[in-house]
Amino acid sequence: MSRQFSVAVAGATGAVGQTMIRVLEERDFPVGEIRFLASERSEGKELTFKGRKVVVRKLDHDSFEGVDIALFSAGGQRSLDYAPSAARSGAVVVDNSSAWRMDPDVPLVVPEVNPHAVAGYRKKGIIANPNCSTIQMVVALKPLYDYARIKRIVVSTYQAVSGTGQKAIKELEEEALAWADRIRGGEKAGTDEAYGYAGEYEYRAYPHQIAFNCLPHIDVFLDNGYTKEEMKMVNETRKIMEDPDIQVSATAVRVPVFFSHSEAVNVAFEKDVTPEKARELLGRAPGVRVVDDPSANVYPLALDAEGQDHTLVGRIRKDISQPNGLDFWVVADNIRKGAATNAVQIAELLIREYL
Repeated sequence: MSRQFSVAVAGATGAVGQTMIRVLEERDFPVGEIRFLASERSEGKELTFKGRKVVVRKLDHDSFEGVDIALFSAGGQRSLDYAPSAARSGAVVVDNSSAWRMDPDVPLVVPEVNPHAVAGYRKKGIIANPNCSTIQMVVALKPLYDYARIKRIVVSTYQAVSGTGQKAIKELEEEALAWADRIRGGEKAGTDEAYGYAGEYEYRAYPHQIAFNCLPHIDVFLDNGYTKEEMKMVNETRKIMEDPDIQVSATAVRVPVFFSHSEAVNVAFEKDVTPEKARELLGRAPGVRVVDDPSANVYPLALDAEGQDHTLVGRIRKDISQPNGLDFWVVADNIRKGAATNAVQIAELLIREYL
């Protein structure tokens, strides 16, 4: 009989935590014991795993005795507070927050890109899950990098509100419904204010209306004019690809989509990569699905990516502004491949190769 593992999910009641639980079930991860951990306000709730009810426990420093793998989706500060305790208890932590990503003693892993890096967990007992927008981009870049090495990346992201959490999903729903109610009532129909709230709505998740809008503002602005989200893509890409010389510039935009991030990626290579070669390389790359027939209106869509684990790539074309350049469009479910599924894939690597 194959070995069973004790698994804890910290932040189990959140959107990513619940998706981690679902992915563990879907992929038939060899779970012997499951523990669901969350904040005090969720203590005592019941969640279901493989048809049986499991009571949620309060996340604490002594929550991890006997645990083999701890999947964390409890936020950066809680990870800083509790991940070391989990590691000291003997668990290997796979953390979804940004807390440990740039720690030189913590591997930052996308299994399709740098699976060998998992071995670095031995230093601190922690493995970092990259940012959702970084994950889908490097999955698409890896086969192209191996063929022609990348010199420079310019990426613009179009990120779903689920990346901010349940409050943002609810805010987009409320804004869209409020707009529809007003339009149906004729109050604003045909006016310049039809799509805006003119200050009458209390924004909670974002500083501006997100319905029917695009916000070039994800996370806080830094002194260099980039946001923290944009700099995550810069620094994480270099670490995952193990190439500090790659030049990366990112613009991260929040858009009124519930699930799945989309990205326009421009890449400059050291040698020419034709669109045909790129499609060939991507077509056999793990975790990638090429969706690329613009003549038939076939290209990656956020709605198509929702609920699946592949990274969809299309609109592959030569960059007409520079030699050795390509442009393409990348879409993936930010809650699944961008968070929960990637974490479970890391756990699968651990039990297959190391534990």
